[in-house]
Amino acid sequence: MRDPLSALSDAFTAFLFGNVETTRLPVRTSTGQAQAVYLPTAAPGLGDSGVIIGREVYSGKGYIYDPFQLYGQQLPAPHWLVLGESGNGKSALEKTYVLRQLRFRDRQVVVLDAQGEDGVGEWNLIAQELGITPIRLDPTAALNDGIRLNPLDPSITTTGQLALLRTIIEVAMGHGLDERSGFALKVAHAYVGATITERQPVLMDIVEQLRHPKPESAEAMNVDIDDVRAWGLDVALVLDRLVDGDLRGMFDGPTTIGIDLDAPLIVFDLSHIDRNSIAMPILMAIVGVWLEHTWIRPDRKKRIFLVEEAWHIINSPFVAQLFQRLLKFGRRLGLSFVAVVHHLSDVVDGAAAKEAAAILKMASTRTIYAQKADEARATGKVIGLPRWAVEIIPTLTPGIAVWDVNGNVQVVKHLITEAERPLVFTDRAMTEGSAMDLLPEDVRAAELEAEQRAARIENQQRLNESSESTVA
Repeated sequence: MRDPLSALSDAFTAFLFGNVETTRLPVRTSTGQAQAVYLPTAAPGLGDSGVIIGREVYSGKGYIYDPFQLYGQQLPAPHWLVLGESGNGKSALEKTYVLRQLRFRDRQVVVLDAQGEDGVGEWNLIAQELGITPIRLDPTAALNDGIRLNPLDPSITTTGQLALLRTIIEVAMGHGLDERSGFALKVAHAYVGATITERQPVLMDIVEQLRHPKPESAEAMNVDIDDVRAWGLDVALVLDRLVDGDLRGMFDGPTTIGIDLDAPLIVFDLSHIDRNSIAMPILMAIVGVWLEHTWIRPDRKKRIFLVEEAWHIINSPFVAQLFQRLLKFGRRLGLSFVAVVHHLSDVVDGAAAKEAAAILKMASTRTIYAQKADEARATGKVIGLPRWAVEIIPTLTPGIAVWDVNGNVQVVKHLITEAERPLVFTDRAMTEGSAMDLLPEDVRAAELEAEQRAARIENQQRLNESSESTVA
């Protein structure tokens, strides 16, 4: 019990000066013990407009994402980069995302499907469900009235045709065209465009003109006709590969009639092409320019261009430059580019490091599935992830990923409906996705363990980054 005199003295002091706050000596404690003073928190979501992806691991809230809804408010660009090793859920995420986007009437999607089995691409089931016939680019089938895309299609502008021809040649040669070869190509293309009007010009017309240039082509620059022929010889040999080589049949004729560019989903099936050959980046270049000039239109539709095995694009300087231009349409014509890559090191350490950096900078959304610790640290350094996110990436289980939407970093569990499951998990996905081989209770137990481990790492990281705790 307090001394009456002290109580009276305190009351008189309070009457004169007001209540005086008492001062207590500080209590020092460890960061482990001080965790109790940090209440559980979760970063705010991205709003409630768009397509649902799943749920946030820490808060349990639904996670909704749509680049078209977020653009201009929380996103400076609508482009998206998806990273992670095989078997962790990238394919399932892409497919459900597209299916859910297509429920909006003003959405249209193009997919470059570079993977597959049993003779068809990985998106074949989804295409069938939607009544879509994939555009299957196959050198063997092309010889038997298969699909053709003409780089000289009249729907592509003259400037676009010449840019596409240059890109094809530079990709195949592995270096840029010199001025003389570029001049020979330009005059051959100009002559073909001016003289062939009763039908679609084709690559063979360019090859023939390079082999046998007209005298007026030489007179325009006051050079000898034999010089023009010599300058164009290497170019003719490269284009001859598309006409009479291992890629013949796909690009050496008029564009196949009946390709529906107004369908909600357009799938280019590239699964019959060797992914490690020079054919793949050439295909990417041709399809990219063809879409730029025939598909992207100012009709207020929101378009999604999804590319699997996208390192074929980003790792080639010439194709990467072409796609950089394509990505810039995102701001003006409502295009969201989605690039799916296994490892960021595949591109940032490649021949097109400068171009890769520019494309990565355009991707304001990054989704990272499980990676090895070294790869996770390298990825975090390049794209600027917080340290707590980098540390949990190697611990993530299939279906859980770190999402970085212009600095808003969340850990998200992707959810799949029963209606989507048979379309998303093909036989190939079943063999790669270990989580799908578990019983439901085992899956939930694994999820809980991963969530708890991630929460512990994040809380500890936050404490370590703060100053030494001093509790008053």
